[in-house]
Amino acid sequence: MENLKPYGYLRMEDVRTDIIHVDMDAFFAAVEQRDNPQLRSRPVVVGGSPASRGVVSTCSYEARRYGVRSGMPSARARALCPEAVFCPPDFARYREASAQIRAVLANYSDRVEPVGLDEAFLLVPCSLGDPVEVARKIRSDIWKKTRLVCSVGVSYNKPLAKLASEWEKPTGFTVIDVERARSMLPSIPLKELWGVGPQTVRELSRHGIQTCADFNAARRGLLLRILGASRAWDLALLCSGMYPRGLSPGGRTKSISQERTLEHDVDDPRELEDSVRGMVADVVGRLQENDLTASTVTLKIRCSDFRILTRSITLPAATADEGILTRASLDLLARLFVGQYRIRLLGVSFSNFDYPDLPEQIQLPLVGSRSSRG
Repeated sequence: MENLKPYGYLRMEDVRTDIIHVDMDAFFAAVEQRDNPQLRSRPVVVGGSPASRGVVSTCSYEARRYGVRSGMPSARARALCPEAVFCPPDFARYREASAQIRAVLANYSDRVEPVGLDEAFLLVPCSLGDPVEVARKIRSDIWKKTRLVCSVGVSYNKPLAKLASEWEKPTGFTVIDVERARSMLPSIPLKELWGVGPQTVRELSRHGIQTCADFNAARRGLLLRILGASRAWDLALLCSGMYPRGLSPGGRTKSISQERTLEHDVDDPRELEDSVRGMVADVVGRLQENDLTASTVTLKIRCSDFRILTRSITLPAATADEGILTRASLDLLARLFVGQYRIRLLGVSFSNFDYPDLPEQIQLPLVGSRSSRG
């Protein structure tokens, strides 16, 4: 049967290797080590306390040698690395360092797309010359400005630039042009491709599809049945080194959020409401720092059995008013939580920002939606 591989290959003359992905190495931990000389060369873990139900946010490469990883319970990290120094996150300092990095990137391009605080894509304009040399200058400038190191990937689209920056970390520097992509992609595991999640990897692996070559050789009917038409085609483009979407205009933030792992499983509505109020206050502060207003509020809960439930609501108008956003978040909590769950994690997210330079949009009535996944 016909497979789903896009026809032909890109020609060298068709594209320019002009997209750079800058990825700060162990960013939060690196800031802690930079600002506290006593932490340098020591295993540093940024996250919650190992004496509670804290989670590792990130860790230094010294800690990673012991098997410590992001998302791991802090107690487990302590067991793996008893000598680790645990630091609570200091997001004010991390945001300050991130702003300095973005200022460096802005010196080279007006097309910068941040991804969180610690990484960003940028498009190198033709006027600056060789993008590879530009990438080297950017890495040098970031070090001079912040005394922080980064890994850099250069390619002709975002997924490949992201893949390149992951190689040879820390302080890696990798270029993937069309010719190199053509030779290396067939052997790349699907799990290493940007945007391919673990569930997709598991589903395809059950059918013996583990690499880009496996995907390109698979029957189209099988891929459509597993993934659906849209997702199957997106992945076919990735596996063939093609990606039609460029950088987001102006690199605008799409959402601001906060998650909190609770000290213990909670089923007391008042305790949950207090946690939501605290998170909303923090996220509203970040909205106001960035002079943003949001019209969509999303609440996420993780149950004691690790099920994740989310619900969103779109307000009639974008706002940064803490009272309005708190009421909306508590309303979502009431809809999600009806006493049958014990909750281990809460998350609040604001999105659908009203940027002043965007065309005015028609306001819709209040709408709620619900989704869940196991």
